[in-house]
This record gives sequence, structure tokens and C-alpha cells, in this order.
Amino acid sequence: MKVEFWSKEKIAAFQEIKLKETLNYVNENSAFYKRQFKDFDLNSINALTDLQKLPFTTKEDLQQYNSDFLCVPLNKVVDYATTSGTSGTPVSFALTDSDLERIGYNEAESLKCSGIEKGDVVQLMTTIDRQFMAGLAYFLGLRKLGATVIRVGAGIPELQWDAILRYKPAYLITVPSFLIKMIDYAENVGIDYKNCGIKGAVCIGEPLRQQDFSPNNITSRILSRWDLKLYSTYASTEMSTAFAECSAMQGGHHLPELIIVEIIDENGNLITDGSPGELVVTTLGVEAMPLVRFKTGDIVQAHEEECTCGRTTLRLGPVIGRKQQMIKYKGTTLYPPAMNNLLNGFDQIQNHLIEISTNELGTDEITLYLAVQSPTDEFLTQIRDHFRAKLRVSPRIEFLPLEVLNEKVFLPKSRKPRQFIDLR
Repeated sequence: MKVEFWSKEKIAAFQEIKLKETLNYVNENSAFYKRQFKDFDLNSINALTDLQKLPFTTKEDLQQYNSDFLCVPLNKVVDYATTSGTSGTPVSFALTDSDLERIGYNEAESLKCSGIEKGDVVQLMTTIDRQFMAGLAYFLGLRKLGATVIRVGAGIPELQWDAILRYKPAYLITVPSFLIKMIDYAENVGIDYKNCGIKGAVCIGEPLRQQDFSPNNITSRILSRWDLKLYSTYASTEMSTAFAECSAMQGGHHLPELIIVEIIDENGNLITDGSPGELVVTTLGVEAMPLVRFKTGDIVQAHEEECTCGRTTLRLGPVIGRKQQMIKYKGTTLYPPAMNNLLNGFDQIQNHLIEISTNELGTDEITLYLAVQSPTDEFLTQIRDHFRAKLRVSPRIEFLPLEVLNEKVFLPKSRKPRQFIDLR
């Protein structure tokens, strides 16, 4: 029986053994953790709750002391990946052969969780170059799973449809908003996309659901036009691990053999009542650059009850937002994903950018830059009313031509669209 189906007690005992191995390994091989742990008795760390005795690792640590995290000689490094830099300076991660095997195992298990099987044809619609961890991970996972991979890469609907019609994939791996562009293109050129053989899509980069797991606006827009199974997945380069949805679509499943999870409050204390908090992870089985108590900055909610699929592991709900991107606006706490979801509900909006600044009173100010098909005063009022009704705020809104906004969102050196700018 796989570890995800064990009892919670057996999983905890297994993780405690792996934790001791990890702590001893980093204390012996990582210059950073030798310094970090010099005043701590690692022999006192036995239970998972004992992790709270140890200090956190932060993104700033990774940026400032990047090479000090390396636990192997340089001649064992076979690949370098970098973070996207969405929330700061990109960070390099060295990977060994063992780490690539671990990533492949992680994605194979995650994709199986989402229903992909050996022999399935899968179209990979994310980049595999530019040191992008996710694209490489999907390729390694699909290969380990025994699936056939169509490596088309990101963008260009015409190219994607050419490959779909030629190779007949059953699944796509893509950013969900791009599926809308795929549908638009198919309808414009007369492709019978509803009968092309696509069963589902594993979606990255954007959430599919609200906190109660009901479809969010972008998911509803897709499903109203194309009957697909849409599976959400959450991962990061730092974790080298994914949380993937099963057919129940009730959150991303934890792989306890690969990572230890903590959810903490604003004071760094462990949350045990299921409330939202910041995700903290300790990687297991990473050879080159393992992390202990790494603060991801992502605000999430854990669900502990057993899933209908039989897995006993915790599930993570959709990311509520990044801690450093929290907005205080006229007494209301907001995160960009909530605003993204509202904007994604308008078919007329072709692209958007959220900008946060500090006004002359020293408080947060929100400006929405929108490219829309018909920028009328009536539509402007409609958006403002919708924000007031759903989020109780009325941000400043400015219409821009699509080509002008695209230049702000799609930066030449960035792997991801930049739809949030924090000027505070």
C-alpha cells in the first residue's frame, strides 16, 4: 500500500525517521545549516512537532546565501533550475541525478493521482527550457509513468491545435487561461474541439477553484464551452514537490515521502484548527539543496479529513495569496488572486494588470489596468459595482490598449505573465 493511504500515525512515524536523516544530512553538508543549527541540539528533534524548535529558512536566505545551501560537490550537479522571480530575485537550485529521479517520481505520482495512466498521450504546453523546473518535471514524470509526451511548449494556439489533431493526446498540461484562447481559436477556424479526444487538463500557474472547491470564474468559463476534467496542481521550485488533485477535486494531495508540511500563523506558531496560514515545508530526499522549515510565503488552508479517493494525507486548498502581497484597503484585507478571479469572470476583458502603491496618506492604493473590447463608461461602472458587491472595495480603473498592456504583462525575460505589480 502506498504511503498516501497509510494511517496518519504510520505516516507521522515514517516522516519522523526521514526528518532525522534530513537534519543530520544538512548539518553535515550544508554551510548554511551548519551555521543555522550551531546553537541547537538536533538530537532533541524527534517528533514532527519538535520542528518548531528550529529556525525558519526564508526566501531572503536563499537569495543572500544561495551557494551555502549546496550539499554536494559541483561535479555532482547535473542541472540548474531557477525560480520564476514572481516574488523577488530569481534563485538558482542545483540538481543531482538523484534529485531528477525524485522529481520524476513526484510528478509520476501526482499525474497518476489526476488520472493519467501509462500509455496515455499527453501534450506538454509549458516551456521546458529557460531553467524552468515545472516543464522538466512534467517531462520526467510522464516518462517515468510510461506516457507519451508531445513537447509543444507554451503559447501559439495554431501550433497547439496542429499537434492535437496530429497526435490525438488525451490530456493537456497548461495554464488554464490559455485554454480559453485555444477555444477561441478553434471556433474561429472551425475546429471541432469538443470531439477531438481531449479528456482533461492538468492546470498550473492559476487556481481553478474557490476555497470551498467550487469552480472559480476562469474554470466556469472553460467548462461552459468545453466539457473537460480540469485538475489543479500546486508546486514550486523550492519544494521540488507537487500537490495534485484527484478525481474528487477537493484539494491537492500531500506526498508525505517527499515533504513535511507545517501551516503557521503570523507569529510563527503552528496552526492546528484548519485555519488559513503560511505554508512551511521541509524537503525529504533532496540531495543537492534540501530545505528545512522553508517559509513559502503562500497562504493556504489544510484539509485533514480522509478524501473520498481513500488517501489519508492532508490536502491543500487553493492558494489564497502570497503573504507579502497582502493588501489592506480601507479596512479590507485582500490578496491578488481574489481580484484575478473577479476579472476573469468578464469575457470582455482581454488582459489585466493589478498595481498596488502607497498613497499620500500612507495607505494601500489599488489600480486596475484593463484591456477590454469595448471600453465604455457603462462597463467601467459594471466592474466597479461587481468589486463593491464581491470584495467591498472600489479600486481605481484605467483602460489601456491591448498592445500597450501586453508590453507591461509579458516581459521578455520573464517565464510568467506579470499581472501584479507591488510599488509599496
